[in-house]
Amino acid sequence: MSARYEVAVLADAELGEGPTWDARSGRLLWIDILRSRVHTFDPVSGRRSVRTTPQHVGAAKPRVGGGLVLNLRDGVGLLDPDDTFRWLHHEAVPGRRANDAAVAPDGSLWAGTMRYDEAPGGGTLSRLTGDGSVDVVLDDVAVSNGTGWSPDGGLMYYVDSPTRRVDVFDHADGGVVGRRPFVEIEDGAGFPDGLTVDADGCVWVALWDGAAVRRYTPSGELDRVIELPVPRVTACAFAGPDLSDLYITTARVGLAAPLALSGSLLVVPGAGKGLAQPAFAG
Repeated sequence: MSARYEVAVLADAELGEGPTWDARSGRLLWIDILRSRVHTFDPVSGRRSVRTTPQHVGAAKPRVGGGLVLNLRDGVGLLDPDDTFRWLHHEAVPGRRANDAAVAPDGSLWAGTMRYDEAPGGGTLSRLTGDGSVDVVLDDVAVSNGTGWSPDGGLMYYVDSPTRRVDVFDHADGGVVGRRPFVEIEDGAGFPDGLTVDADGCVWVALWDGAAVRRYTPSGELDRVIELPVPRVTACAFAGPDLSDLYITTARVGLAAPLALSGSLLVVPGAGKGLAQPAFAG
């Protein structure tokens, strides 16, 4: 099924990522990892803002009490509503940076890391609670990427991009077990990157070097492809007051001749129905 995309924000992000709907403010958050920027976009007014972070930023998510939790190069930090910054967990590892992150149904942050050189085994996936407690869930990751949960919270989907798979775990009580393949992306179709889960339990996956977003049913069957005018599609999320519009981030990093919309924020109006995303409980 084809879909009509629109340009929400014409931009030149080096590595656009992490679209997240902030229901409290009515704004979409998204980031440019390599330029250390957190962007906001109000789809009603069209207003935009840009905030610079002190380090490369892999993700920015709303907090229950206001402000943001930031997955940064050297750990996870908290930005208060008055712009005061403090570290929640500081762990500087030479050659490593933050990447994608997601907030679980219980309000914990699942934060990924990777090496700048993308060396196998150089990254992690960790679960952080509001008091700063950290549990390393996976310690043998190359490029930790999309993470999301089924509508009932009983399944967690996860991408380590070089594997070309979306894996699924059983999720309960803040832990995961039973890792197994959910879908595998065939050669020539790109690499799985960010993902989101909709209200029907279907998994939408952005394809880096695949110029598309795909939707898979809960049984792992491909039932929709949204083709896009840029090769490096990085992540997707439902946003807007009724969570029906699919916002898609893109990148231009590493392209010898970036296309006109590479690095822009795209949107597919009325693409489906998303799930309300919890804020970080910290």
